[in-house]
Amino acid sequence: MAIATYAEVSWQRMSNAVERVRQRLLRAARALKQAKIPYAVAGGNAVAAWVSRVEEAAARNTQDVNIILRRSDLPAAREAMEQAGFVHRHAAGMDMFLDGADAKARDAVHIVFAAEKVRPDYAAPAPDVSESEETETFRLLSLDALVRMKLTSFRDKDRVHLRDLIDVGLVDSSWLEKIPALLAPRLRDLLDNPEG
Repeated sequence: MAIATYAEVSWQRMSNAVERVRQRLLRAARALKQAKIPYAVAGGNAVAAWVSRVEEAAARNTQDVNIILRRSDLPAAREAMEQAGFVHRHAAGMDMFLDGADAKARDAVHIVFAAEKVRPDYAAPAPDVSESEETETFRLLSLDALVRMKLTSFRDKDRVHLRDLIDVGLVDSSWLEKIPALLAPRLRDLLDNPEG
């Protein structure tokens, strides 16, 4: 039986990992903005951006960079992203931009197509890029749209992200009236069981 070897624990390695995700997000956003391609940052980075507006220390790091694009803009986005050093890949039914030719799927910008269902069994499609706002660094998915996306996906990490939004007071029971009725039981469950 082979014994696994690990690198030494290093704050620098941990910091580098977070910084690489941040730089990947900023490069992608800059490339899309310069090419005048509508987009919105979604996923864990969007959650962290919203949470940090209320309580910086509550923002959670993520390894993912998720961007919403309109499918019709994919060819232009591909050109812009490739000029910024990304490599387009379509795998397992997903479009992504790898951060260089030797990058893995973890080192990528993952694309979610606006107004389309991420999976056929999802109750609702992803929001349009118009449901976003310009921030100092990138276009950020609106809180309403982000919450709907997270409730629609409702995987473990989505529930964690929703709990983060609940924890800092961005989402509460008043949202039960704002969201589609089909998603309300999921939010009610999180509000009633904040610890899982």
